[in-house]
Amino acid sequence: MYSISVDTGGTFTDVVVADKDGKLTIGKALTTRSRVFTGMRNAIGAAADTLGIAAADLLAKTDTLIYGTTRATNAIVTRNVAKTAFLTTRGFPDILFLREAGKYNAHDFSKDYPDPYIPRRHTFEVTERISSEGAILLPLDELQLRSTLERLREQKFEAVAVCLLWSIANPVHEDKVGTLIREILPDVPFTLSHELIPIVREYRRASATAIDASLKPLMQEHLLGLEADLRAEGYTGDIMVSTASGGCSTINALVEKPIYTIGSGPAMAPLASLAVGQLERAGNNIIVCDTGGTTFDIGLVREGDLTYTRETWVGEQWTGELLGISSVDMRSVGAGGGSIAWVDSGGLMRVGPQSAGSEPGPACYGRGGTLPTVSDAAVVLGYFDPGFFLGGRMTLNVEAARRAVATVADRVGVPVEVAAYQIINLASEQMIKAINDITVKQGINPRESTIVAGGGAAGINIMLIAREMGCSRAVLPRVASALSASGMQFADLVAEEAASFPVVSDRFDFARVNAVLEKLTSQLEPYRSAVEDKATDVSIQYIAEARYHTQIWDIDVPLPSARFDSQADLDTFVRAFHDAHERILAVRDEDSPVEVINWRARLVASRAKPDLAGSVSFVSAAEAPSHRDCFFGEETAVRTAIFKPAAIRPGLRIDGPAIIEEVTTTLVVYPGTHVTVSEYGNFLLSF
Repeated sequence: MYSISVDTGGTFTDVVVADKDGKLTIGKALTTRSRVFTGMRNAIGAAADTLGIAAADLLAKTDTLIYGTTRATNAIVTRNVAKTAFLTTRGFPDILFLREAGKYNAHDFSKDYPDPYIPRRHTFEVTERISSEGAILLPLDELQLRSTLERLREQKFEAVAVCLLWSIANPVHEDKVGTLIREILPDVPFTLSHELIPIVREYRRASATAIDASLKPLMQEHLLGLEADLRAEGYTGDIMVSTASGGCSTINALVEKPIYTIGSGPAMAPLASLAVGQLERAGNNIIVCDTGGTTFDIGLVREGDLTYTRETWVGEQWTGELLGISSVDMRSVGAGGGSIAWVDSGGLMRVGPQSAGSEPGPACYGRGGTLPTVSDAAVVLGYFDPGFFLGGRMTLNVEAARRAVATVADRVGVPVEVAAYQIINLASEQMIKAINDITVKQGINPRESTIVAGGGAAGINIMLIAREMGCSRAVLPRVASALSASGMQFADLVAEEAASFPVVSDRFDFARVNAVLEKLTSQLEPYRSAVEDKATDVSIQYIAEARYHTQIWDIDVPLPSARFDSQADLDTFVRAFHDAHERILAVRDEDSPVEVINWRARLVASRAKPDLAGSVSFVSAAEAPSHRDCFFGEETAVRTAIFKPAAIRPGLRIDGPAIIEEVTTTLVVYPGTHVTVSEYGNFLLSF
């Protein structure tokens, strides 16, 4: 039997097929926006061709399919979401407008203050009030609420977000609002904040609730439609969806909480990177770099664990939209293979954040694109074989790429090849800055970590990036072109529940904290029952979101057990917090009490994982490399060795300049650098 994972990006749809021996096979096709299943079927067909079987037979022999998508993210960025009403406590209609902070650059006055995610005119106040202790200060005015809901029906709202003040302390009023929505608006989906994200900080809760509700009509149609397409194609196995929390879940669960599908693809890249890093004995501290056609995604693996955050923004930090949910910490910048090069009003060349996407795509794709992109620059420089792109399934148009790059070369007054190399370097600089933001600014030395690079466009400039940052270890996996999709093969089934109960270590309420943890455990029981037969092991992890008393930001600290039975248990937790705070922020203050704001329980149902050590095969007799002329920053071309898959073998050292052309990715080995092929088929980069 097979396992299939699918990552639908803005430009390409990646498919990874794992067989019973753990061997991974990659399929790749352009993403089809109008009907996502068309691109998925094409990518599955490409993988089936490599395996030498029909696509229908591959689906028939597959027992699990895991799907990741950028559909929710793109919908938020483009505001292509449902017409959503925001219901909140009377007197607090500006939660979404006032937000939580200013802007990334406080002195940049060229940008207007951002609009709220849900327009102010779509915000409706509900007469009610609950205290922070959960007491009813003002009863819910049901007549007024009914009148409001009637207005929503008349104005044809498609979704409703409900976020009442202090519903996390007592949800009785939010529950009543939900009951009346079901009665008056029976076909309209809605989200209650205390069910989705029961945490303090009203903006975060309101933002998450608004985003989740606005996505429900779109993602319900998308996920259920995909399921119908797969069934119509003859697929009978399980269908799972990757989530922002670093695991996967069922379609039924995610149509109720579609916010967890945001960033679900990039969240899988650290899983694949960790597996590759451990296989290559590269350590447990990894910088994850995933370069797609549209974005460059960066994340970290620390001490063998994924890093999580509640600071995930869709769009620019502070002025974008804050998810608020606990998700894998992945940052994105607009610097992928499809990122567009342009010249600003001052005559300076820039790259991104706009992308050519898959429709029409870069000019070299020959699908009508005319704007110069990073991929076009790589074609001009000779880094891509026009007849071998995607293993020969797609032919690149070199002349179209040259015409596109010439539009910026002429404006800055340099030859086309020089402009193309500058485009590569500008994209690299943006990527280096993004890596610094997630490493150096958080006290992490990139020189002491391993870079694992993936994505179809990763090989264009990862060696430039790693060399510039001084990283001593860098790995480009042989599955690099589908890093996120391959990560899904290592994903467990994950469900998470959270609760807010602020408590301080010097006034610790053992009974109430244990009651909170017990409630979280009971809330996970239905999910445990649903996945036990699909898992090799099921466990629950408990996490506290803690900080020093009076601090603003908190960090995640795992709990040693599901209960605090003694002062010794509390002391153990406090020491763990001090250690984590010192490791992350280089500060340790043992005289300050520790305050816990939120509690989380994460159920992890482990799945069987592919064995990467035995998944690679090589041809018995490697062929010699060929050569072609490529450019590396000078106007004169350099004779460059070209290594096709049949020329790759374990232990092979390749000195730059050289080009390694896998079926679904290309690695540029720049002059002064070299690559060694590991026994597992991965490319170990050195300088």
